[in-house]
Amino acid sequence: MSKNSFNAAATKGQQKAVDASQAVGRVAMESAQAIMEINQQAAQEFAELIQMRVSELMKTQDPKASFDYVHAEVLQEAVKEVTHYHQQLMQVLRSGNQELADIAEEMIQTSKADLIHFVNDATNNAPAGSEAYVSVFKTSFNNALQNFELVRAAMADSFANFEKSVESVSNLAAAKSPSKKK
Repeated sequence: MSKNSFNAAATKGQQKAVDASQAVGRVAMESAQAIMEINQQAAQEFAELIQMRVSELMKTQDPKASFDYVHAEVLQEAVKEVTHYHQQLMQVLRSGNQELADIAEEMIQTSKADLIHFVNDATNNAPAGSEAYVSVFKTSFNNALQNFELVRAAMADSFANFEKSVESVSNLAAAKSPSKKK
């Protein structure tokens, strides 16, 4: 393998790493932007709802009627709003998580392909009499490929565990919220 082809491969690899970093940054920025918009919308809706509910409470003269109104209307509406807000946040997190998983998978596959290409170039251009070294090199290469697969599997498990954690939090929040009584 010539020095120029090695330099070209290294430059290409560096560019791929830069591109992947930019993609990860883009996903993080888009997720943060989406969460900010959800928070802004929720705050605005909450302020409007509070203003409307306080106005309605001020019209009520009877304390028991006020309590019943708060319990029946305000709290139930708040539970619905919090649940809706939570669902929106979870959707953003799931979407971002999936994009990050896709980027990581693509990086692993690209690195694996680059390594295969590198090994093929190196072994095909090996000088005569270096068969023993080529054999050791290919054995090491096969071990590296197995490590790529282990990294890919660990990454997939990590993203799947994140999804399960998000679901557990969602289920826990849903279980702790008061149910609507009629």
